[in-house]
Amino acid sequence: MKVLSNEEAFLAIPESSLCDYKNSKFVIQQVPYEHTSSYLEGSAKGPAAIVSASHFVEFYDEELDTETYKKCGISTLAAIDFNDKVDADAIDLIEQETKQLIQDGKYVVSLGAEHTVTLGFVKAHAAKYPDLTVLQIDAHSDLRSAYHDNPYSHASVMARIHDLDIRLVQIGIRAQCKEESDLIKSANNIHTFYAHHIRKNVNWMTDAISKMGDHVYLTIDADGFDPAVIPAVGTAEPNGLFWVETLEFLRRVFKEKKVVGFDVVECAPMEGSILSEYTLAKLVYRLIGYQVHR
Repeated sequence: MKVLSNEEAFLAIPESSLCDYKNSKFVIQQVPYEHTSSYLEGSAKGPAAIVSASHFVEFYDEELDTETYKKCGISTLAAIDFNDKVDADAIDLIEQETKQLIQDGKYVVSLGAEHTVTLGFVKAHAAKYPDLTVLQIDAHSDLRSAYHDNPYSHASVMARIHDLDIRLVQIGIRAQCKEESDLIKSANNIHTFYAHHIRKNVNWMTDAISKMGDHVYLTIDADGFDPAVIPAVGTAEPNGLFWVETLEFLRRVFKEKKVVGFDVVECAPMEGSILSEYTLAKLVYRLIGYQVHR
């Protein structure tokens, strides 16, 4: 694994010792795998764009009243080279690198391209935490058995996770096919909080957290946010989550549960705009802060 220099790394931390792999508690993993995009393409550029935008995020977090990175260290790895590996082979590669990082005692923060990559992250974390719950923030339920005849499509990633008999809590879903709706209704370990429902339920955060086990893996599809917040995504949907409510919910999750790792995926940068990647970089830093201060 190649570790990026502090000038290239997440946040461009000036102190080399605080972005050194050995000394850092957190590691940023870049996973630019894009093979099954079904609408707008470009998510392969997302991880690098988020890292680049992070160079302009303030070290001081006004909500947490601290410079979080000084309390933990954050190392950044060079992007995984897939060498033309796709589908199951690509997932295996992601799983093995993630397992190695976990074995090294690192808290893994993964920046992915298409959502397919989350399967590798989840398999690696589930090996250590057999009671794992996956918390998914997303516009789409991603529960199709296959899409375009590919069971490893980004539209099927949560179906593959469901195959592993892992509890799934979905937040902000607002686009799915009938097959996915039927699966949700029939499964006892899929708990879906649709966007139109949470707008009418003032207790949705408490209800969602009550469905989680002790150990939680968090996956954030950028299109889970409303397009007004994150416009640069492959498949945008109206009526998404907003910044304040999302951060309020996630702060509670980090406080009340043990979030063992997280990823941010599906940012497809737009020419002439840095809003999405910058906002996601700030989100990543804030979530690291929630973990450090939990």
